[in-house]
Amino acid sequence: MGPLHSSQLHDLRLRLLVQQESERIADGQGEDLDLSVVQARCLCWLALLAEAHEEQACDAERRGDVEQAMGWFADSMRLRDVIQVVSSIEIPLPAAAESPESPFGERDEHGCDDGPLAA
Repeated sequence: MGPLHSSQLHDLRLRLLVQQESERIADGQGEDLDLSVVQARCLCWLALLAEAHEEQACDAERRGDVEQAMGWFADSMRLRDVIQVVSSIEIPLPAAAESPESPFGERDEHGCDDGPLAA
């Protein structure tokens, strides 16, 4: 029951960190939420978590607890996989996302003003 309890505490701590970070992002960005900032912050947190798991694996290995070391190492590898997935997500820059709409909108306005009224 001890390991389950410590695992639950770890999960709660992680959820709290995620909640606090998401609130910081929301407060800092306001309504103009930049997803590339969110992605970068996620990558920072994931890298820190992966490093911490690798350190735990090394500590367990030094203590001779091979099973625990393998568990921590497996978790660090899963985190590295998640880092690869998050890194591969292409998030368009806000200016790039808006630019295709703006020129077409202007052309439509100019086209409608010049075309149908002239005819």
